[in-house]
Amino acid sequence: MEIVSPTVTNLIIFALAIYVGYHVVWNVTPALHTPLMAVTNAISAIVIVGAMLAAALTETDLGKTMGVLAVALCAVNVFGGFLVTRRMLEMFKKKDRKPAAEAKK
Repeated sequence: MEIVSPTVTNLIIFALAIYVGYHVVWNVTPALHTPLMAVTNAISAIVIVGAMLAAALTETDLGKTMGVLAVALCAVNVFGGFLVTRRMLEMFKKKDRKPAAEAKK
């Protein structure tokens, strides 16, 4: 006989992961944001492979539907992460200055 239900244990772990994740993400300095986004994109790509394997190995329609949904959401996350990373890298590029004569026109 178990004292605490495994469902309660899983919910506690989930709540703690949300709390820790929130504080880790919001305390990142802006200089580290771009490298962390790149790592997050790589992790999401690995999750896509896992979701495809899980969807392929399921036998029920619900399992296959959930697997396809997981792959789609991970793909959106990866492509969105690459777009955000690209936009952030463009912020660090030096802008060309126009000559003073062209600026007056």
